[in-house]
Amino acid sequence: MPEHRHEDRVAKASQSPGAVTRLAASWRRSMVKHGLDPAGAPSVRRLTPRELAERREALDGFINVARPQLDQLFQLVCPTGCSVLLTDASGIVLEQRVTEADAGVFRGWGLCNGADWSEAAEGTNGIGTCIIEGRQVTIHRDEHFYARNTGLSCMDAPIWGPDGRLIAALDVSSARTDTERWNGLIAAQVAQSARQIEAAFFRASFPGARIITAQPPGGDEAMLLIAVDKDDLAIGANRAARRAFGLEKEGQLRPRPASDLFGREDEATGFEKAERAALIRALARAEGNVSAAARALGVGRATLYRRMSRLGISENPGRLSRS
Repeated sequence: MPEHRHEDRVAKASQSPGAVTRLAASWRRSMVKHGLDPAGAPSVRRLTPRELAERREALDGFINVARPQLDQLFQLVCPTGCSVLLTDASGIVLEQRVTEADAGVFRGWGLCNGADWSEAAEGTNGIGTCIIEGRQVTIHRDEHFYARNTGLSCMDAPIWGPDGRLIAALDVSSARTDTERWNGLIAAQVAQSARQIEAAFFRASFPGARIITAQPPGGDEAMLLIAVDKDDLAIGANRAARRAFGLEKEGQLRPRPASDLFGREDEATGFEKAERAALIRALARAEGNVSAAARALGVGRATLYRRMSRLGISENPGRLSRS
C-alpha cells in the first residue's frame, strides 16, 4: 500500500475550513458540502436518452452555433488523443468529439454524452469546478477529487450567455500520461474556442442589431460586445461589456441610448476607435476588397459600408473594390 494514498492526501488537505488554495477549497467542497468520499466513487451518473434529448432541445440554438467551433477545436487536439466535450451549466455532457479508436477508452472513464460531471457528482474535476468557480481551470491527474479520476487531465473554460449567466462549459480531456507538456497550449486553445462560441451565440441572439465590439485592455479577456438596434438603443451586452460599463450583471438588459454608454455623438469613443481600427485592419488584409473584408468580419457588404460611413472611413476608388 502506498505510504501517501491519493484519498488520504485529499482528506488531509480538506480538513481545514480555511483551505488556502483553490484546489484545496474544491476538495473541501466535495467532501463537506457534497458528502463525497475520494476513495469510494460510484459509477458516473448518466441521463437516459430521453432526458438527454430534453437537455439538448432546451439549448438547441446554442448547440447549433457551437458545433463548428467544436469541430475545429477537435481537429486541433485529436492528434494528441484528446476528447472534446460541451456541457450545459449543470455539467451534463451534451456534445462530444472523439475518434472512433478512442471512444471506448473515454466511455470507460464516463466521458460521454449524457454523463453528469458536476462537482456535486464527481467532486473536483475540470468541468464541474470550472462551472462552480466560473473560471478557466486545468485539473491534472491527481488534482481530481476521486482516486479513480486521477488518470485524466482536463482543460476547461466557461461559456457565458448573452444574459450574462453561465450557459456551458467547454472541456478537452486526455487519458494519456504524456500530455502534461501540452496542457498549457491546449488550455489556451480551449479558452479561445470558448470565447469564439460565446461571441457567435451573442451575435446570433441579436440578428437585427448592429454589434459594436472592443478589445479590453490586455487583450486576454473576452471581447466586449454591445448590441445596438435600429433606433440606436443598446439592447444587449455580453458579460465582459456588462462588467466594463457597470450594467445589469445578469438577465435582460434595459434598453438605453447607445450614446449614454459611448459618449457624445460628436466625440470619438473608445468603442468607436476600436471598431474603426478593426474595419481598417480587415480592409487592409483584404487589400481593399470590401466584400472580402465583410466576409472576414461576418457582416454583409451593405452593413460594412454603413459602418464605414458612420465611422468616417472614406471609400477610395483606387484602393477599395466593390467586387
